[in-house]
Amino acid sequence: MIKDLKKFSLLFILLGLSFVVACSKGDSKADAKSTTVSNVKSGGAKGTTPAYNFTLTELDGKKVTLADFKGKALIVDVWDTWCPPCKAEIPHFIALYKEYHSKGLEILGVAGGRYGKAAVEKFIKDYGINYKNAIMDQDFNKGFGGIYNIPTTFVIDTDGNIYKKYVGYNDKSIFESDIKAILNL
Repeated sequence: MIKDLKKFSLLFILLGLSFVVACSKGDSKADAKSTTVSNVKSGGAKGTTPAYNFTLTELDGKKVTLADFKGKALIVDVWDTWCPPCKAEIPHFIALYKEYHSKGLEILGVAGGRYGKAAVEKFIKDYGINYKNAIMDQDFNKGFGGIYNIPTTFVIDTDGNIYKKYVGYNDKSIFESDIKAILNL
């Protein structure tokens, strides 16, 4: 009886863990099925928590800052080449950028870069990523409160405030809904 209870408890714990799916620093085998959302806005249609005022270097060497996106809806996707849920989300971002860029959407991919800049550049080319990308640095990580799981995606409104934060895989429709709300579409 106690043995069966232990087995049941272990099964219950494993089942519970399977619902929280994102890649952590040491996890390259997580699949792409679940999400955690943090709606950091407090009332109204726009957020009130300012996004970290980052400065990153794009893969081509140009500097990119939060201020570069003022007046735009911005998706900041923290990802890496080895992460299955990240790979599953990227086609959503490519399609959203194609559809909404002319209406005020910008997307910035921020790669962890575990396997180096060359691996990130190859991945971007192979996947046909059509939006800006940079490699994450310590300041960016700390500025956004510490990013421990990927994908972690910040949706930032036209005033530079965090509208929503997602940890784990999300369907395209989730981001599209946020974009439409921010841009009043």
